[in-house]
Amino acid sequence: MQPPLPPRSPPPRKMDGKRTPIFLFLFLSLSFSLSSAIAQPYQTFALTSLPQPETQALYQSDQLQTLPVYQSGFALDLHHVDNLSPAQDSTAESLFKLRLRRDAVRAKSLSELASSAAQTNISARNRGAHGFSSSVISGLAQGSGEYFTRIGVGTPARYVYMVLDTGSDVVWIQCSPCRKCYRQSDPVFDPTKSTSFSGVSCASPLCRRLDSPGCSNRNKKCLYQVSYGDGSFTVGDFSVETLTFRKARVKNIALGCGHDNEGLFVGAAGLLGLGRGKLSFPTQAGRRFGKKFSYCLVDRTASSKPSSMLFGEAAVPRTAVFTPLVTNPKLDTFYYVNLNGISVGGTRVPGITAKLFKIDASGNGGVIVDSGTSVTRLTRPAYVALRNAFRTGASNLKRAPDFSLFDTCFDLSGKTEVKVPTVVLHFTGADVSLPAANYLIPVDSDGTFCFAFAGTTSGLSIIGNIQQQGFRVVFDLAANRVGFAPTGCS
Repeated sequence: MQPPLPPRSPPPRKMDGKRTPIFLFLFLSLSFSLSSAIAQPYQTFALTSLPQPETQALYQSDQLQTLPVYQSGFALDLHHVDNLSPAQDSTAESLFKLRLRRDAVRAKSLSELASSAAQTNISARNRGAHGFSSSVISGLAQGSGEYFTRIGVGTPARYVYMVLDTGSDVVWIQCSPCRKCYRQSDPVFDPTKSTSFSGVSCASPLCRRLDSPGCSNRNKKCLYQVSYGDGSFTVGDFSVETLTFRKARVKNIALGCGHDNEGLFVGAAGLLGLGRGKLSFPTQAGRRFGKKFSYCLVDRTASSKPSSMLFGEAAVPRTAVFTPLVTNPKLDTFYYVNLNGISVGGTRVPGITAKLFKIDASGNGGVIVDSGTSVTRLTRPAYVALRNAFRTGASNLKRAPDFSLFDTCFDLSGKTEVKVPTVVLHFTGADVSLPAANYLIPVDSDGTFCFAFAGTTSGLSIIGNIQQQGFRVVFDLAANRVGFAPTGCS
């Protein structure tokens, strides 16, 4: 007699007439709960105030950096321009308004540069009075350098403040003798007192790396010119020099030694171009630090510690999420990325799609990550959709009049914290959830806060430094990607 058969297990449940394993239901349930936890609709925002003017003793020492030294790279402190040389009668409100004016000029300059790059006659239109075309039409507008650091130039090293700018390529510094130099905080660099300074001959391959080099009839040395978006410029000898970053010496850096420099550069001696172009510092010296660098910009309304920049392997945190760099064949300076959408209150905003941010065949459009622009600019249709979604989510907050370029402001006077809709930027491969302080910012001392995005009618969208605050922003050129790590600049 056969033993009884064991009881049969019940068949898997069916869905839409198909067998669906039970573990799939568990997976879907788990995925839903994780997604719900990630897509929080609101966050608590502890209100802050505008940063107060500070007069720091920034020029007293050449050893200002307090960050650790790395064997494979180096670290720098960054200082905001508002703390570099504020006027005696500066107030928090006046500095903020000045920052917005600088920001408008810079954003316009970047957009014009991107637009001009799409035109074939760019060199002819930018021909200067010195008889040759500009080597690079820089994105840095007059006086718009937001972050500075202390760099040693020459041998022995003479330390000066220089603007760090991801929207520019050429490295340059004011040099004596000056035909026309603007006022700077440190003594003007004298190349005759440096044993490592060397001019570049007109026949040198390095000179030919300039888009349209000039040549001195007097000594057959290479000349450069950098023109800026507002018409200011620097002109002088194209040369090779040693730069010192704390204890790290980087030799043979091609830089402009400017003898005629017209523009208000807010006390800086020159500029360290951190763009993607062939004459930028990362391109020239990339092998020295593995083609990796990063910066972390502190929220100056909430922290007194300095921002920082790292070069080398230490520049890449393990917690970073990455998005690929995108190439604009018409313009190699900027760091372009793909922005696919934006969420407000845990929900994707309808109408904000990758199509709005594509680079077209002529080189117009796209999204760049920029260190020197403060307020994120989005192409107008994307901004309007984002703004309207935020207004809906923040309908419980009391509205305030528009302020400068901001058209969505709130009266939060008398409050210490409020609930605000979350904002998430969806890049290819990286979702970046912004702290509330990165998109709702104080604009006066009366409790007025504004939504810190703006629209632009130009094709170029810009991720500005207010939205980058508290993130370590990584430029991994070896892997052709940009990363974001919410480190809080610790």
